[in-house]
Amino acid sequence: MRLVVTGREGQVARALRAAGAAAGVEVIALARPELNLAQPAALAGALAAARPDVVVNAAAYTAVDQAEAEEALALAINGVAAGALARAARALGVPIIQISTDYVFDGTKPGAYVETDPVAPINAYGRTKLAGERAVAAENPRHAILRTSWVYDGQGRNFLRTMLRLAESRDAVSVVADQWGAPTYAPDLAQAIFAVARNLRAGDPAHHGVFHATGAGETSWAGFAAEIFRLSAAAGGPFATVLPITTAEYPTPARRPANSRLGCDRLAAVHAVRLPDWRDALARCMAELTVKETHR
Repeated sequence: MRLVVTGREGQVARALRAAGAAAGVEVIALARPELNLAQPAALAGALAAARPDVVVNAAAYTAVDQAEAEEALALAINGVAAGALARAARALGVPIIQISTDYVFDGTKPGAYVETDPVAPINAYGRTKLAGERAVAAENPRHAILRTSWVYDGQGRNFLRTMLRLAESRDAVSVVADQWGAPTYAPDLAQAIFAVARNLRAGDPAHHGVFHATGAGETSWAGFAAEIFRLSAAAGGPFATVLPITTAEYPTPARRPANSRLGCDRLAAVHAVRLPDWRDALARCMAELTVKETHR
C-alpha cells in the first residue's frame, strides 16, 4: 500500500513515516514546495504525481490561539485545502483519511462525545477543522474522518516537551486541571491510520464516515503533566510539582472545551482498532526518550 500523507514534519506524518516500513506501507510525505495547501488549485497535480493508494491529510493550521486573529488563513488550510485534497483523491479513484479534532465540540457534554453528537466549536480552530470535515465528506464519498485529541510524541513542539523543558528550570508548574480529555501518542495513532487505510482501500462503504481515535482512558492536563513528571523522575530526568489551576486562571485568546473526551467504540466496531491506554503509551514514549538521552 502506498500512502501519501500531507504535512511532512507534523507529529502524525512523522510517526507514519517512521512506522511505514515495519507495517508494510510505503509512506510518501508531501509538503511545500511540491504540495502547498495555500494553493488548492495546484494540489491535484502534486497528488497525481505521488500515485497514492490512500491519501492522509495530516497537515493543518494548528496554532489554536493565533487562529482567533487569522481565521481566514486557518480556514484556507483546514477547510478549503482539505476539500481540494479530497476532490483530487476522488479524481484519482482513491480514498482519503482526514485528521480532525476534539475541538469540533463545545465541551459541555458530561460524558464522552460520540460521532453522532451535535458539533458546536467554540473557537476559530475548531470551526475551520469542522469546515474541513464537511468539505472532505462532500468532495469524496470514500473518506474516513478521524477525530483525535491531545496528540504528542517525543520530539517537536507539544505538551510533553513543554512540560519537560519547564521542569529543567522550575520546581513547580501550574497546569489547568478542569479540562478533560485523552492524550494520544502519535505512533499509536499512526498504527490506527494504517489499519483504517487498509480497510478503506478494500472498498467496503461500511468503513466510511466519522470516527473517534484517541488514547484509551481519560485525564486532565494537570493529570497528564503529573504522569509525565513521575515517569521522568523515575528515569532520572527533569520533574516538577504540578500546581492545579482552573481555566479561568490561565486565560488564552481561544476558548478551550472543558470536556474533550471522545468515545472510540465505533472505531473498534467498524475498523477493529482500539488505541492503547494513554498511560501505557506515555510510558513507552518516555522510555524511548530515556534511551535516546542515554545514547547521546
